[in-house]
Amino acid sequence: MSTQTVMVLSGPNLNLLGEREPEVYGAETLDDHLTVATEAATAHGLAIDHLQSNHEGELVDAIHAARANCAAIVINPGAFTHYAWAIHDALAAFDGPVIEVHLSNPAAREPWRHTSVVAPVAAGTIAGFGSDGYRLAMDAVAALLASA
Repeated sequence: MSTQTVMVLSGPNLNLLGEREPEVYGAETLDDHLTVATEAATAHGLAIDHLQSNHEGELVDAIHAARANCAAIVINPGAFTHYAWAIHDALAAFDGPVIEVHLSNPAAREPWRHTSVVAPVAAGTIAGFGSDGYRLAMDAVAALLASA
């Protein structure tokens, strides 16, 4: 059996992690978070493919491509969480599990962050646990794939 791949998508400004608002997002870089995700995926016999983009259309294209190549998607949509209906629609067309991840807890922040257009098409949302969110997401993906 071939290794299943999980597409990990990182939205706008996540390339600035470690520099941008460390009091909110922590001191870890995006590479640090990807190391956690990769280690957790490997422990479950999964591989990851990653894309970070500040452009909504590029993320939509990656979701479309994942339909043919990936068993699951873990997405931290950043600010696109709150209004990117194109990402919502692309994820709705993906057949595997989708897990939404946020380093901080949007529900505990500004009111405009309380609504997620991604949540309705995700199997679940993991928020507020920093890097552990990526480990928890890989645990959830592995469980969902095993039960499918």
